[in-house]
Amino acid sequence: MEHNTLELQEYIKPGNRVHLIGIGGVSMRPLGLVLQGMGLIVSGSDMNSSVSTDELIAKGIRVEIGHRAENIVGAKCVIRTAAVHNDNPEIAAARAAGIPVFERAQAWGIIMRAYRNAVCISGTHGKTTTTSMVAHILMAAQMDPTVMIGGYLPLLQAGHRVGSGDTILLESCEYCDSFLNFFPSLAVILNIEADHLDYFKDLADVQKSFRAFAQLSSGGVLANGDDANTMQALEGLEAVTFGFGGNNRICGVNPSEDWRSFDVVCDGQTYCHLQLSVYGRHNALNALAAAAVAWTMKIPSEVVEEGLASFRGAGRRMEFKGKFGGADIYDDYAHHPGELSATIDAVRAMGYQRMIVAFQPHTYTRTKALFDDFVQQLKRPDVVVLAEIYAARERNTVGISSRDLLAKLPGGYYCETLPEVTQKLKELAQPGDIILTVGAGDIYRAGEAMLK
Repeated sequence: MEHNTLELQEYIKPGNRVHLIGIGGVSMRPLGLVLQGMGLIVSGSDMNSSVSTDELIAKGIRVEIGHRAENIVGAKCVIRTAAVHNDNPEIAAARAAGIPVFERAQAWGIIMRAYRNAVCISGTHGKTTTTSMVAHILMAAQMDPTVMIGGYLPLLQAGHRVGSGDTILLESCEYCDSFLNFFPSLAVILNIEADHLDYFKDLADVQKSFRAFAQLSSGGVLANGDDANTMQALEGLEAVTFGFGGNNRICGVNPSEDWRSFDVVCDGQTYCHLQLSVYGRHNALNALAAAAVAWTMKIPSEVVEEGLASFRGAGRRMEFKGKFGGADIYDDYAHHPGELSATIDAVRAMGYQRMIVAFQPHTYTRTKALFDDFVQQLKRPDVVVLAEIYAARERNTVGISSRDLLAKLPGGYYCETLPEVTQKLKELAQPGDIILTVGAGDIYRAGEAMLK
C-alpha cells in the first residue's frame, strides 16, 4: 500500500471531496453513505449502473458510469475497492496529479476511530452470520449502530446500516491482511483455518495475521477457546474465551440435540438462555460469540434473548428458497471444507430423507490446495452434482477442474454450465429431499432457475 491508514485521517474531514472507485460494490456503497453522513462531498464511479448506484444518486452522491481520468478532478483523495488495479485510468490520473490513493479497508479503519465502540468480527468461517446476529442484538438494544456486513441481512434490508449511535459493527476479513487497517475496541476471532492460500503461504501465515489483528484491539479480544488454531495463534496474549468446552470464561451449556437451544454462562453465572431458529453446532458457536459480545458490552440478557430469537439467517446462509417437485431448495455460501462440513452436519439434524448437494468450488487455488478435504466432505451427501470451478479473481494456471473432484466421487454428476446443473437437479428432485446449492460464486442461480 502506498499510504498508511493514519495518513487518510488528514483527508476525511467535512467539506473535503473524496472519490470512490467501484462505488456500487457491497462495502463501497455504505462507505460512500457513511462518509457523506460525516459531512464529506462524495463522488464515485462504477463500470455498470445498478440498484446500488441508483440509491447513491438518489441520496445526492455524484456517480459516473465508466472509469475516466476526468472523474477524479477536484478530489482530495481517492479510495478504491480491491478489484480496481493500478492500470485503471482514474488511479493513473490520481497518481499523475499527486492525489493520494487509499484502499477501502483503510477508509473503514479511519471511520471506526470516530466511534466509542468498534466491534470487529473476524474468523475463517461464520463472520457474516455472527456479525448479523450481533446486529440483531444491537438493534434490539436500540443502540442505533452503524453496521457493515459482507452479505444481505433481512432485518436491515441491506448488508449495511448507517446509524447515529456510538457503536460501529464490522465484518472483518483477513484476505490480503485487510483487517490490519482496522482499529477495533473489541476484536472477535471465531476460528482460524488455512484459507486464501493464493495470498497466505500456509496456516502459520494465516495465524500470524490473526495474531496481529488481535494486537490492534484497544479494549479486548474474544476468541473461540474450543478452536486449537485460534488458541495457538493467540498464545501469550490476553483474551476472553468462549466455547462449549468447560474451560472457557463464556460457556455454552446444556445444548439441545439440534443445537438450537442452550444456556450461556459467563464467569460462572447464567447470563441468558438462547432459543435459535438456525440449526447446527457452528451456528450455536456463532450465537455464543454474539452473546459474548453482548455480555462484554453489558447488554441485558433479555435483549440478547430477544435479538437472537428474531434472527432467521443472513442471505445465502442456509437460506430457504422454495419447493420443487416436493423437495425443499436451500442455498448456502459454504466454500471451504470446514464450512461444507458444518453445513452438512446441520442439515443431517433437519430430518430429510435424502440430501442432494450441488457444489460449485470457488477459485482454482483453493480447490487445489484443499482437494482431499473437499473430496472427504463431498462423499457425505446422498447425491452430489458438481458445477465447474468459479474463477472469481483467478486464471486457471494450476490446470484443475471439477471433473478432477468427480473422479474421486463415484455416483456423482458433473455439469459444465449452470443451466445443466438446474436440469440435473430437476431430474433428481423428489418428495422428502433437501436440495442445497452451495458455493461462494453464482451457483444460487441454478436453484433460483428451478423455482422459476
